[in-house]
Amino acid sequence: MTGAPATLTAAAVRVLTTAPAADKVALTRAFAAERRAGGLRQVGDARPPDRPARPPRPELRPPRDMPRRAPGSLAGRVAFLHAIAHIELNAIDLAWDIIARFAGDGLPAAFFDDWVSVAADEAEHFALLEDRLGELGAHYGALPAHDGLWEAAESTADDLLARLAIVPMNLEARGLDTTPTAIDRLRRHGDDASAAVLARIADEEVGHVAAGVRWFEVLAARRGLDPVAAFRQILAERFKGRLKGPFNGPARAAAGMDTAYFATAPDAAARPALDN
Repeated sequence: MTGAPATLTAAAVRVLTTAPAADKVALTRAFAAERRAGGLRQVGDARPPDRPARPPRPELRPPRDMPRRAPGSLAGRVAFLHAIAHIELNAIDLAWDIIARFAGDGLPAAFFDDWVSVAADEAEHFALLEDRLGELGAHYGALPAHDGLWEAAESTADDLLARLAIVPMNLEARGLDTTPTAIDRLRRHGDDASAAVLARIADEEVGHVAAGVRWFEVLAARRGLDPVAAFRQILAERFKGRLKGPFNGPARAAAGMDTAYFATAPDAAARPALDN
């Protein structure tokens, strides 16, 4: 694809088919700025690839084959930040993918504004982490990574409601739960700079989960579904893990996620069938 994209989905596909991480960040910044300035208003119908283009490194491994490192050591902190950087690179692609993959679902401009904003945030998060890795003598791609987040995208490529439930409302919401402990651990080991990067990311991720909740509830209402029951059913049918705590109640509340979403699951028989 050459030249400036004429539509938002064409811009999304441009990012998704760009392999170098630095170029994904630069394109995301440029397209988000254009959208904010009033451009790229036509959504279009460009189709996303099944998988985004990625750089040759990091090597992708199954989660069980990822190396374990002591969290307090320099190597352990580098490995942790590298893993978060990999998540953020995936998150850039996930935000653009949701725009292009579900462009035909009759969604308003506000939906696309939200996910362009999410993509822009994720690009900044990746850049912050890449800079911090450089300060620690490392770089993105220096260590292996796993592909679990994109596997979740593949398993929900057929249904926007499922994508919102599994990715922002479950996987990203889990980050709201675990990040405060990680920040405290980094500070205990004297790494205030890394802790500050993570604290900024955590603050902005609340808004990303909120976007997921907001559009999940809009879509559930459109389909005549109870949102909590629909969320529970999607997790039961499509998520390989389980909904587990401890939960960061204040952060989830700030994201608009009612405790009913993550309290003890109701009896499966009470869940309504989903129809697309």
